[in-house]
Amino acid sequence: MTLAGQVPSKADDRARATASNARGRVVVVGAGFGGLATAIRLAVSGVRVTLVERDDHLGGRAGRLEQEGFAFDTGPSVLTMPHLFAELFALAGEDIADHVAVECLDPAYRAVFHDGSVLRVRGSVEAMTEEVRDTIGPDEAVRFRRLADRLRALYEVEYATFIDRNFSGPLSLARPAAMARLLGLGGFRRVYPLVASLVDDWRLRRLFTFQAMYAGMSPYQALGIYAVIAYMDTIAGVYAARGGVFAMSRALGDLAERVGVDVRLSTEVERVDVRGDRARGVVTDDGDQLPADVVVLNADLPTAYRELLPAHVRPARLGRLEYSPSCVVVHLGLDRGLAGAAHHNIHFAEDYRASFDDILAGHLQRDPSWFLSVPTVSDPGLAPGGGEVGFWLMPCPNLQGDAIDWDAQAPREVTRAQRLIAEAGYGPAAEATVTSAVVTPADWARQGMAAGTPFAVSHRFGQTGPFRPRNLASHVAGVVFTGSSTTPGVGVPMVLVSGRLAAERAREQLGFSSGRFRRDAP
Repeated sequence: MTLAGQVPSKADDRARATASNARGRVVVVGAGFGGLATAIRLAVSGVRVTLVERDDHLGGRAGRLEQEGFAFDTGPSVLTMPHLFAELFALAGEDIADHVAVECLDPAYRAVFHDGSVLRVRGSVEAMTEEVRDTIGPDEAVRFRRLADRLRALYEVEYATFIDRNFSGPLSLARPAAMARLLGLGGFRRVYPLVASLVDDWRLRRLFTFQAMYAGMSPYQALGIYAVIAYMDTIAGVYAARGGVFAMSRALGDLAERVGVDVRLSTEVERVDVRGDRARGVVTDDGDQLPADVVVLNADLPTAYRELLPAHVRPARLGRLEYSPSCVVVHLGLDRGLAGAAHHNIHFAEDYRASFDDILAGHLQRDPSWFLSVPTVSDPGLAPGGGEVGFWLMPCPNLQGDAIDWDAQAPREVTRAQRLIAEAGYGPAAEATVTSAVVTPADWARQGMAAGTPFAVSHRFGQTGPFRPRNLASHVAGVVFTGSSTTPGVGVPMVLVSGRLAAERAREQLGFSSGRFRRDAP
């Protein structure tokens, strides 16, 4: 996978040194962002790493679907905090800019409300302040700056306290100064009242609270600490990679090979080889044994426990975990542009609170909020000449909600997406559709995601921080987890951090004098 003709780099030198002087063997199962980040960090540390992926491509959920000349990202469509990707290249002595082009989007989002009003989320706090001043008024612009400052302060306190940490247990959370600071910033209020106390305009209140759904909660229920998702999503900047989010997967895969990772695609793991109280490697579905001192599992944690590990090591709480809502995704390859679309577009329901209540009660939304990403606005090369790529997403219940025949429902979701896109003024989507594909909760489940949700275990308080499923396996040594169902949680930035935390756990298991990696400033 390494780029042909590439000049040897420090990473190539490190790979040769790793092969001749390895410090232990690790098998990483799953080449999503968490698995890739873990593998790269361990290889740079001098560990011999084998990365095993069942699909024929890297990226896990951040994969690629190609139909009729259209290229679709199959997972995350919003890219934030790219410095976490850049950090992986820097560890290998490289510059990410030499491998993938990343640009800050302005606007980051185009937000559309039921009354027809539109707000653009701009690419910087300064630009967004001007947007609020021009569309709402100078007083609200002052209040928006206050909100931005508060979200940044919450993020800075939480990053070290809740996010970028391996916990040994609930007592490891005890940092009185940080807890007092979070309390003072409103971290233990509810998200919606916290944001509403800082801005008056109802549209801004919605725009900076809907992200609680990513954590599996309503903004009326989620603690204020989850307002940091809005910081990462709207304040810190939203980016686009040339070639789509999958370009990041491909670039990390090439980097993994350059630093010495043995990447094996189209290889499915049948089970972790557990002997006594320790993992000794993995066994593939064709009977091959890959020995290892540590096994890192990038499969969804509940699924990994059930399908890859013996029953006696499964924690009792596994059956009591609560899951985030799911979503339906419709990929549309269109033969013409979508009029007025930004790269990312959010359409809010009129009854904002009811849309959350429906989903969290296990029902389809009666008055739906929905999201439309049009990556060809920034990268026309993802579609044939003059065409457009549409990624339509609607939140919905996971498989623990209402009994829905999702396979029968899937064609209706394509029709609904086309209808809502047309009604929103983007143009006749049904007539323009050349090709389409739909992903439902049933499809997410078939991909190995517990409860049929790509948003993993929810972030209610009892499942976050030190209470989230640990990234060290219960009752068996030498097994580490990475990904969105373990520490620190859901979202591309959090999964990349989970790769660092998993690599630290693996280093500890291998007997390194220090498991810790250098931390860059958030």
